Amino acid sequence: MKVLSVFGTRPEAVKMCPLVLELARRPGVESEVCLTSQHRELLCGVTDLFGVKADYDLDVMRSRQSLSDIFCGVLRGMEDVLRSSRPDVVLVHGDTSTSCAAALAAFYAKIPVGHVEAGLRTYRRYFPFPEEMNRRLTADLADYHFAPTARGAQNLRAEGITENIYVTGNTGLDALRTTVRPGYVFSEGALRDSALFSGRTVLLTAHRRENIPDGIASICRAAKRLCAAYPDLRIVYPVHPNPAVREIVLPLLEKVPGVTLTEPLDTLDMHNLLARCTLVLTDSGGLQEEGPALHVPVLVLRGETERPEAVEAGGVRLAGTSENGIFRAAARLLDNESERAAMACAVSPYGDGHASERIADILAARFAAGEAAG
Repeated sequence: MKVLSVFGTRPEAVKMCPLVLELARRPGVESEVCLTSQHRELLCGVTDLFGVKADYDLDVMRSRQSLSDIFCGVLRGMEDVLRSSRPDVVLVHGDTSTSCAAALAAFYAKIPVGHVEAGLRTYRRYFPFPEEMNRRLTADLADYHFAPTARGAQNLRAEGITENIYVTGNTGLDALRTTVRPGYVFSEGALRDSALFSGRTVLLTAHRRENIPDGIASICRAAKRLCAAYPDLRIVYPVHPNPAVREIVLPLLEKVPGVTLTEPLDTLDMHNLLARCTLVLTDSGGLQEEGPALHVPVLVLRGETERPEAVEAGGVRLAGTSENGIFRAAARLLDNESERAAMACAVSPYGDGHASERIADILAARFAAGEAAG
């Protein structure tokens, strides 16, 4: 069985590299990797960390490219890759333009598609944008659906997808088993400042397209207010390389006492920083899974989430994007240690860190039964 895993962003790489390595360990499996390099500058550090080598690289990254540019670049590039590789199955992850375009290319080539992290939904087509529609379209193109939770599987069935749905857990937790380390020494110099962890440390990330510009500006103003209200607080904000994000963040937070702005952190630094934090403020998806797994409360800087399981479990709350709403939600936890501790103790709903093994087992069993491309 030849499996071609396709990914192009750092979050995808963090969640797909453990699966790539698991497949490579399996007798009778040939595991190949195609990078689209949708996020070139954030991607290579992850693949290097896990020791994953690319067999193909589409190199689609361009400055200030549009969503159409990304999609068309991946779709065109995958045509030659699939012709050369001739895989039995193509694996894509989640909700990126890379995933949707690669799934469509595989469909055109009549090659089965496996969708890792399938079934996440907000049912609001522009929130998050374009991720919500990317994952819905990918679901219709996929042949195998690896849902991280029963809720994801339920969503797929409600949409009329009834076959080949498997609840596996989230592969992102597989990565945490190897990246979070006791006694870890940060590579980012700003994180080696002992004063950073002498009080309470908050990790902040914000980069969503739908939050540009107003949402991110409100998030930054809330961060500034929190530092003024809580002198012991240190907020660490790894700023996304997107120029549209940086043009908002830097003028608002660059000189604020208590705020440490860094370049994007590598995966080891990010996971070990998260493990030491008091609280996370984020509009990202992966941190909503990683925070509960590491017993760190998460406030989601959006009006909705495709990961409601963690909200229901008690480890995640929606804070919205208004300055006042974010400030109040964070202040409530900073002022009430028992409430914050209760969130930290919530049980993660995303599995046990062995999702990659389950996915590899499922693929091996299906293809042992005689399934193949075409």
